[in-house]
Amino acid sequence: MLTATVMDNFYLILACLGIGLLLRRAPGMPANSAMALNGYALNVALPAVILLNLPLLNISSALLIPALTPWLLMLLVIALVLTLARLLGWSREITGALLIVVPLGNTSYLGFPLVQSFFGQEAMPYAVVYDQLGSFIALAAYAPVIAALYGPAVERPAAAAILARIFTFPPFIALLAGLLLRGVQLPPLANQLVAMLAATLIPVVMVAVGLQITVRFHRRELLPLTFGLGIKLLLMPACAWLLWVVVGQDGLATRIAVFQAGMPSMISAGAIAIAAGLAPRLVAGTVGLGLILSFVSLPLLYWLLAGSQA
Repeated sequence: MLTATVMDNFYLILACLGIGLLLRRAPGMPANSAMALNGYALNVALPAVILLNLPLLNISSALLIPALTPWLLMLLVIALVLTLARLLGWSREITGALLIVVPLGNTSYLGFPLVQSFFGQEAMPYAVVYDQLGSFIALAAYAPVIAALYGPAVERPAAAAILARIFTFPPFIALLAGLLLRGVQLPPLANQLVAMLAATLIPVVMVAVGLQITVRFHRRELLPLTFGLGIKLLLMPACAWLLWVVVGQDGLATRIAVFQAGMPSMISAGAIAIAAGLAPRLVAGTVGLGLILSFVSLPLLYWLLAGSQA
């Protein structure tokens, strides 16, 4: 059952989302407002969240659950999308688009705020591991390769370029710094600064999301859209839960891995697919409509996970 505190946090998130939607119609708002907010979140607030939560990380075998889950699910989704594409006769454009936006979830911008709101601060280290060792590396190394293979206008990225992208990504730098600084007591003012910046992630990200929600797709793409959303919001969390429950894992790490698996498609992954010319309407519809639907599916998923622990 959803507690009053969880629901209050969820309402605050929806309020920030609504503010973003209203600002879209506000006169004088710069056209690149969402891009600017995303840039701040990516380069400042998100690294601060990682630095704030890594000291809470207890090194144990439980970390393998959020670390392995995104990669196991990616293999499953790739096989499923390729099979459906063959059976249903999807074009390479549609196939490539779904191979990018379906496996990669919005596990940082949306995942971090919702994990913190629903599960509390103690769950955040597992969310960070899922995102940084799974979603982010896949975004940097997997998505460009798929875009190159299926998008004729995009050159295949070199291995050196992929590695450079990973190791210069601010949240990944924060991950490495946090691991190196484990056990090191930072000055109180530094801790206060990190905590203050981390607290801005939720309002900034949700306002940015409200500014850029879009749902546009062609009638011909309705079937791929339906399959993509079904796999992303329903099948992936169900498979993650089944995978770990079968082997007897049902603790907090498992619940966070399942919850993160149910996140809608990553906005950055959608941007890569669109830049490669891979079914832009389908990509925008999958990202935008998935985001809207997730505000129903994710509370339901939390309720099911909480009920399984009762």
